[in-house]
Amino acid sequence: MQNIQFPVKFQFKIYSDESKAKVNYSIKADKWLDFSAAYAFKDENGKEFGKVARKGWRSLWKAHYDIIDENQKQQYNISEENPWVKVFDSMLGEIPVLSMFTGYLFNPSYIVKDNQGKSIIKLKKSASFFGRNFELTKLGELDNDDDDRIMLGLMMMILLERRRG
Repeated sequence: MQNIQFPVKFQFKIYSDESKAKVNYSIKADKWLDFSAAYAFKDENGKEFGKVARKGWRSLWKAHYDIIDENQKQQYNISEENPWVKVFDSMLGEIPVLSMFTGYLFNPSYIVKDNQGKSIIKLKKSASFFGRNFELTKLGELDNDDDDRIMLGLMMMILLERRRG
């Protein structure tokens, strides 16, 4: 009988510098299928301080993620501002010459909101032909200990959404 191995769960490490001598954070998926996976954030000591969870069915049309604190309570949510950008990007991306310009023409943006519905942060992809640059804009106030959780949540969301188109 052949030995079947399943893919390893996604795991990422964020280092303090390019030498990779010190791990500041690690992010690890709770399942290997990521339709509704949650990605736990751990600090340099291995202590979990939050997670980001993709809302499976809800994210099919419009990206939606929840940022959860260390007490397993939803603290913020990330949602795509305009899902039509993704649709037009995919359609134009199928046309040979025009596909080169999609990164310059269609730039998705995402809003981080707190539980009261107040906008806290806006993440927007900058127009560029080849690069993947993003601009963060602070729209409201947040607690001091939440900035790392939000930043890691946005990083993970970008990685996941990049695969979707």
